[in-house]
Amino acid sequence: MPLSHLNFYSAFILSSLGLAFHRAHLISALLCLESMMLSMYIALSIWPIENQTPSPTLMPVLMLAFSACEAGTGLAMLVASTRTHGSDHLHNLNLLQC
Repeated sequence: MPLSHLNFYSAFILSSLGLAFHRAHLISALLCLESMMLSMYIALSIWPIENQTPSPTLMPVLMLAFSACEAGTGLAMLVASTRTHGSDHLHNLNLLQC
């Protein structure tokens, strides 16, 4: 396994473990999701170089666009939950309440 693959896999796994174990605040969950998306973006950017394809693919650009949309939506949810509930603790949020 090349060293670059080990770096991508370890970054993704550490981000997913951070998302699984540190779910106290919404901002920490958003940071873990962003680091997962960043590791996937870097892996998709390096993939055409490793396969010696003559033309670059469009997948990294699409991944970056989806990551920006996800970040904007997450920050909007953070602001909305902070305004309504007073904090960004995830245990205060209940989807069943109106």
